[in-house]
Amino acid sequence: MYAEQIAECLRRAVEQCDCLQTFFVLHSMGGGTGSGLGTYILDHLKDAYPDVYRFAIPVYPSADDDVITSPYNCMLATNHLTAHADCVLPVENESLMKITELIAKTCGDGKRSTARTQKGVLSSGISSSRGAAGEAKSKPFDEMNNIVANLLLNLTSSSRFEGSLNVDLNEITMNLVPFPRMHYLVASMAPLYSLKDRGLGPRSTDQIFSDALSRDYQLIHADPKNNVYSACAMLLRGKIQMSDIRRNIERLRPGLTFAHWNDAGWKTGLCSVPPVNQDYSLLCLSNNTCIRHTFRKLHQRFRRLYQRRAHLHHYTSVSGMEAAEFDVASDSLLSLIDEYEQLDVASRRAPNPVPRLQVAR
Repeated sequence: MYAEQIAECLRRAVEQCDCLQTFFVLHSMGGGTGSGLGTYILDHLKDAYPDVYRFAIPVYPSADDDVITSPYNCMLATNHLTAHADCVLPVENESLMKITELIAKTCGDGKRSTARTQKGVLSSGISSSRGAAGEAKSKPFDEMNNIVANLLLNLTSSSRFEGSLNVDLNEITMNLVPFPRMHYLVASMAPLYSLKDRGLGPRSTDQIFSDALSRDYQLIHADPKNNVYSACAMLLRGKIQMSDIRRNIERLRPGLTFAHWNDAGWKTGLCSVPPVNQDYSLLCLSNNTCIRHTFRKLHQRFRRLYQRRAHLHHYTSVSGMEAAEFDVASDSLLSLIDEYEQLDVASRRAPNPVPRLQVAR
């Protein structure tokens, strides 16, 4: 019904671009509109503009989501993301909530405050005002949205500003996606800060590298350090020396498990313009097999509903929708989980040494 209007809006936006490089599709996964319309637009972009990269930033609901049918919506939408996106940066509401709770907790006890307490700056690089601590009792949507917005700002900084080692968006997919369907990246940022306070205390470059690989700074609940990296990108902003970048990569490398066929799979980018009121920042994007645990939890939530066919009639009553689509989406996700599992197992095994040729005498 609205297909032509959506296509017309997209066409007008494309015509205003001087150099169209990437589409960003931000949408929720739990609700029917976000998952359905968001993935429909993604499908349309693939058909209408097949040569333009499509980045998706889907927001997955928490386990206590108030939308009962969210496992159905997430399952159907994830199937489309796997099939039609070039790169997916999943975000979990639960992780965003934990970050804002950490901000409120740290501001409340005052144990980690710095000399710049008049601005509510935290030594961890996470900042908030006293007002934000009080608002954390409710849903701090502004702070949560601000974290995702800063993910996009750091991701696109090389396209907007000059730098000695700028990284185009197409290089992200080229370097971080070794296999077509395994294009889900784990994102983390350092420093993190809330909407109200943009002043940050002094942080060493060593510390922001360590923070970016910490679970507290990730936008999904996962454990990359105990799983296998197939590739990792460090996108920095600010006045940072390349020698510092190389030194920190060498410092962190021994604690990470990389696939044996890509043990040098690091991509670095350096934009000379830092974020507002910051000296520098770091966005870490990693293709890691830990994402399979997130998908497995999603599939378990889906099975609890689907095995009883609960609420299924709300979907099958829509024209053109059949129950078989749920089976297809389920099989697709299980196949993706299996691909990550096989990669994790195979990458931990060192390849057998190739026998040397024996010269006949």
